[in-house]
Amino acid sequence: MVIGAGIGGMSAAARLARQGHDVSIYEAAERTGGKCRTEWIGDYAFDTGPSLLTLPAIYKDLFIKTGPRFEKALSIQPVNPSFTYNFSDGKSVDFINLDLPKTCGAIDDALGVDAGNAWHSLMQRAEVMWDISRVPFVQSELTSVWSLLKRRDLIRGIRQIAPWKSLRSVVGDYTKDPHIQMIVDRYATYTGSDPRKAPAALLTIAFVEATFGAWHLAGGIGQLGVALEERCHLLKVDINLNSPVVKINTESNCVTGITLSSGEVIEADFVVANADAEIIYNQLLAPGVYAARPERKKLKRAEKSLAGFSLLLGLDNSKISEAPAKLNHHTIYFPADYDAEFDDIFTKKIPVNDPTIYICAPNDPLMVKRSGTESWFVLVNAPPHDPAGGWNWSTGGADYAAKIIAKLDALGLRVSERLDVMEFRTPLDLQNSTNAPGGSIYGTSSNGAMSAFSRARNRSPVKGLFCVGGSAHPGGGLPLVGISAELVADAIGSTEAVVTATHHHH
Repeated sequence: MVIGAGIGGMSAAARLARQGHDVSIYEAAERTGGKCRTEWIGDYAFDTGPSLLTLPAIYKDLFIKTGPRFEKALSIQPVNPSFTYNFSDGKSVDFINLDLPKTCGAIDDALGVDAGNAWHSLMQRAEVMWDISRVPFVQSELTSVWSLLKRRDLIRGIRQIAPWKSLRSVVGDYTKDPHIQMIVDRYATYTGSDPRKAPAALLTIAFVEATFGAWHLAGGIGQLGVALEERCHLLKVDINLNSPVVKINTESNCVTGITLSSGEVIEADFVVANADAEIIYNQLLAPGVYAARPERKKLKRAEKSLAGFSLLLGLDNSKISEAPAKLNHHTIYFPADYDAEFDDIFTKKIPVNDPTIYICAPNDPLMVKRSGTESWFVLVNAPPHDPAGGWNWSTGGADYAAKIIAKLDALGLRVSERLDVMEFRTPLDLQNSTNAPGGSIYGTSSNGAMSAFSRARNRSPVKGLFCVGGSAHPGGGLPLVGISAELVADAIGSTEAVVTATHHHH
């Protein structure tokens, strides 16, 4: 029994069905896919959730283990350059997909040889971090600090991971170049965190991107959700939409099933919850479930990750005599003062005055209906919706959207002249559409050395309850969510083996 048909829920369901389980999914929304979604507005399509796939091997593995190959359902394409970074001093650098030497060369040309060398050294450091942390921190269930301390290899490597160091401070060991600093800082925001507090180990994301590539799926990243839904149907998983779950039922610390908003009670041996950990522990489990206390404590301590404010822009180039040069697929414009952005979000809790602007402009003919048009998904970091202690996003969205469009125009991108379709999404909209508390895209943030342990464990302390998805271990983003599904399916597989073994004794 799976609560939620997000990417994690469907991935776990497919793996469990393949193991021979009878699997049903109950999803509150009228569609599957969770935050991963390609949405059409008029003639334009937008990836409103993830707009990039890294580590596609995780999903290739899922597809090959559950039926026909990934490539049968999805057409995967390299994004090259993987990122274009533009700085306020007019400098700009392209990161070349799957080619670290070329990327370093591009940095040499744009920012000088010292900067290129620094990036190379940083990637070597990130590779060591990844090699050390991949198995214990990412590809296995994280049960406790003690389980890690038993690993000799990890203790030896701890200086390389430097858990006491922030992402911001580790860069200082290699370079004083502010451009490199900004590029690395951005990897903290990938997990919704403040680079001044987030652990240095987040540098591994940059290494993973460089090594395993940045990928697009023809028709939009949302096609991954579509393909996973088809795979679930193929494996006879029963998917129930418009079926909100209001309660996870337990008896003496053991899961017995779920209750739907309709009042219907459904029994189950295992429940896999693909919902935000806060909702699982503070809303779906009754307050009296004693075993949930440690997880509830962790949630109280954890900081919410930052949220996002997004614009969906449909541009029609026939409206002007000659359109500006086409943007690369992933383009970032940094402000003059990046620290001011983190102060606005984490300290003042206000919309960023001069934000870093990320534009996803896929050159994908399947994502527009007419030639000469472009669909842009524009994202800026934002404080979560928090009327009590922070920012209230129920008003002011239109003004903020206008402000960002004015910034895009000021960058010479001629957006307002070409504008055909415009929608904006505030963190409150995100909270309403995906049940992400505060619109915090990534659950809890990774602010601090112990953040890895503050995520919800895959194997919940309530027997038979498992947590999957971005707010659970190992974290947010498509690759980690895919790994969480594999960890949960393996955990249930091994739990079940124990159950069968004990039954035979009696």
